[in-house]
Amino acid sequence: MLQSKPIRFVKEALAELKKVVWPTKEQVVRLSVLVIVVSVIAGLLMGGLDFIFTKLLALII
Repeated sequence: MLQSKPIRFVKEALAELKKVVWPTKEQVVRLSVLVIVVSVIAGLLMGGLDFIFTKLLALII
């Protein structure tokens, strides 16, 4: 008997997930910290530029 499409889809998806090479805990922690640091730096940079441009615009107006 043929399997229904949703059941076949789930079985194939699970088979593909077994092939995935998952990162180690150390890699996850290291890359998560990197993302947080880069996000904070980008936020500070954009906030600083916004502050500078706001002050410059206030001087012009």
